[in-house]
Amino acid sequence: MALSDLLYPDNPKRRQELIHLHQELLNCMSITFRATNELAGVLNAHLGCTITHIQMRESSTVKENCDIIIQAMSEIQHQVQKIDSDMKEKLEPVLYQKLYDIKEPELEKIAIAHKVFSIVLGEATSTAGMVAIKLLGSNLITLTVSKLISLLAQIGVSVLGGISITILGLGIEMILHAILGAVERNQLLAAVRSYEKHLAEFKAASEKYQHAIHEVTSLVRQQVQ
Repeated sequence: MALSDLLYPDNPKRRQELIHLHQELLNCMSITFRATNELAGVLNAHLGCTITHIQMRESSTVKENCDIIIQAMSEIQHQVQKIDSDMKEKLEPVLYQKLYDIKEPELEKIAIAHKVFSIVLGEATSTAGMVAIKLLGSNLITLTVSKLISLLAQIGVSVLGGISITILGLGIEMILHAILGAVERNQLLAAVRSYEKHLAEFKAASEKYQHAIHEVTSLVRQQVQ
């Protein structure tokens, strides 16, 4: 038995907690990669965007994968801001204000947005206006994505950031060695608490993100049918 285990008898339990939390974190990241690609696909197909799909890199660290997601989300933010700018430029001020007026019927907003995209793209899909209004009128971009970007940045600079993605396929001792790194064995509790905090916040924000994207993609599928 290691000396640290004699001094800190809860360490074996904390090691297991650490491994479980790391696996949960990577699962959340994997789901966020897929959701981001789904949203990018909708923007590319219906709003004339060219957002590159992303892929989790198993040979890279948690931070490097966080940076990949952040870059994709930042590009999505940029594209939605560009859509808003196009609306503002092409529409009369009164019509532009209607897009953000909660009292205006959604069908009218969609019709206005569709006309703009028909001008900007030359030919717009039947769902272009609906997708644009859903993105501009919801808090998906302004709040949900911004929150996730902030959390991913925090995870990247935390003790978790330098951990490799590939450790999931390794044995327990290798996983522990990778996770702990320079962290002393008697700091296991601090490492567990750090994981718990970041994971809880990330899971909550990721679930909101996935739900918001599901709303958009569900509407698109209904429209296509």
